[in-house]
Amino acid sequence: MSREVVLTSIRAALQGKRPGTASEPEPYPRSGMLDVAERLHRLEDRLLEYDARIFHCTEGGLRQQIADALLASGKSKIVHPAGVPTRWLDAKISWTPDSNGTNDQLSYAQIEAFDGVLTGATVAVAESGSIVLQHGPAEGRRALTLLPDYHLCILFEEQVVETLPECFDRLRQSATRPTTFISGPSATADIEMTRIKGVHGPRHLGVVLVT
Repeated sequence: MSREVVLTSIRAALQGKRPGTASEPEPYPRSGMLDVAERLHRLEDRLLEYDARIFHCTEGGLRQQIADALLASGKSKIVHPAGVPTRWLDAKISWTPDSNGTNDQLSYAQIEAFDGVLTGATVAVAESGSIVLQHGPAEGRRALTLLPDYHLCILFEEQVVETLPECFDRLRQSATRPTTFISGPSATADIEMTRIKGVHGPRHLGVVLVT
């Protein structure tokens, strides 16, 4: 809102009045208006702005695309959640599962020793370029996606929504699960605005969009 709109709202509140409709912000859209192709294109644009690398394939070509994406990035020793489908795992890559058990999971030091991690996702938001993990069987525990330097995430077109309200609608039934929003590779900036990658998670993010 502009400065004058803000001041008008404050004056109205001090007088015990509701601000006029002209002073009220536009409601946030709850439903998307884009078709599938436009929605995927917007997500890709946002991810590219965040320095993520995007790959495209059909479901039949997913196994090969995963291997190609990893090898093109110089990654061959990969950890993955135990629930990742075996049909995704090409023999050209050295794969190590993290256990679903509570006593035999990989240690943090072991996870950090891998070239990267492969996971699925729960949903993605085109408008914000955010990928949401709820750490289910194909997404793994949070440490698995924070410690490696590289994260390759698999997204299917039906998992991509346009707006945040649509995302939260999908997450409503699983709202008690731990939830992580990823918007590109991990990065932060100091007071001088020097951008540093990899402080809170992987420095490199790859996304395979399956259509």
